[in-house]
Amino acid sequence: MSISRSAAIRTAVGLGTALCVATVTACGGGSSKAGSSSDGKVEGTIKFQTWNLRANFKDYFEGVIADFEKEHPGAKVKWVDQPADGYPDKLSADASAGSLPDVVNLSPDLAYPLAKAGLLLNLDKDEVAKKYKPEYLEGAWKGFEMPGMDGTYSFPWYLNSGPLFYNRTMFEKAGVDAGQPPRTFDELFAVAEQLAKKGEATLGQPPTVEDFGRYGVEAMDKEGKRITLNSDKGVELLTKFKKLYDDGGLHKQTLTLKDDSTGTKFLQQEIAMNPGSAHDLDNFKKNAPSLYENIGITEVPTNTGKQNMYLQGLSVNSQSENTATAVAFAHFLTNAKNQEAFGHQVAVFPSTKGSLDKEYWTKADGTEEGKIRVASAKMLPTAVNYTPVLFSDEMKTILRNEIAKCFTGKSSPKAALDSAADQMNKLLEQN
Repeated sequence: MSISRSAAIRTAVGLGTALCVATVTACGGGSSKAGSSSDGKVEGTIKFQTWNLRANFKDYFEGVIADFEKEHPGAKVKWVDQPADGYPDKLSADASAGSLPDVVNLSPDLAYPLAKAGLLLNLDKDEVAKKYKPEYLEGAWKGFEMPGMDGTYSFPWYLNSGPLFYNRTMFEKAGVDAGQPPRTFDELFAVAEQLAKKGEATLGQPPTVEDFGRYGVEAMDKEGKRITLNSDKGVELLTKFKKLYDDGGLHKQTLTLKDDSTGTKFLQQEIAMNPGSAHDLDNFKKNAPSLYENIGITEVPTNTGKQNMYLQGLSVNSQSENTATAVAFAHFLTNAKNQEAFGHQVAVFPSTKGSLDKEYWTKADGTEEGKIRVASAKMLPTAVNYTPVLFSDEMKTILRNEIAKCFTGKSSPKAALDSAADQMNKLLEQN
């Protein structure tokens, strides 16, 4: 039940291709060059880099930069924006050349190799930066902790999550109380069993790494050395999903459906539950009015009491010649005022404490966007990032392939997860 990224802004939140640490360090990116002190005067010119944001948010960023420079007359911010395609490669090239921007927009997976190479400022160890920690949601700050390293390496910036849609009519026909959607995995499997008895599928996707996390499975050890999805609890979850598949609780095409395809199956009322966004809700209203009139919105089931978050951050180059200015600007852009202003322009959410308590995120305004905004914002204050920073796209493919073998009877749940963990651990050993 992975949540698709918002169509309003193209990022790689929680996803993306990790940079090669070996490449970064071998080419000199991991040098011991010391940056300036963060407790110095906020002055001089810094380079600030974003990720495919200029086209839609030029006025916003230029306004924030102007406000910062007005507050700090001796400081100048040079803003550059890189296209989405090839962003990891651009970061790798800059790191290797020693030209990484002073402040750079990163997701956790992209931050990891740079932090490991010593190129990012450890905010928990910096005397100035660590003072700002109480301003951010705990889960967001922890989202930029790196396995095997002590500290956080990015100021949390914008977050995202999403609700789960469910078909009230399909629930009611199966004798399920549509006013009480499942909140835990046990409740989910119970509902799916009832629907399956009526010949209806509940979900369109096999479990993802986020589902394992919400079930209470640790995907990786804290040192980032071993994959642990094949724990007893992990096997327990896959065993339940295997039964769900056998009983018809998963769509008959679940092993070939992609994330965007499950949305179509939900629209066609072939599955009863599916994650989505305000864009999907508007689509249902226009193209499937009978579904729209009977749609329910709830949280994704979780056994931990915490939802999954996708997040972006602003990291500071540890070798910056103007560290004080870089830290000050990264904090300024991610403070409550500026994050809330950004959240009013695009369907993302601020990572600052108290922001999500504001009326904009607690009271629906009658629009489709408002319904989803309120539902999503409710989840984020306690949400965490269940996808380890080292869990690559290749690992996600391995997991899906081994689950497919399990579902089709070619291996047991334990054998499938043992095989997946073994393959993933070999990838980790190559880093």
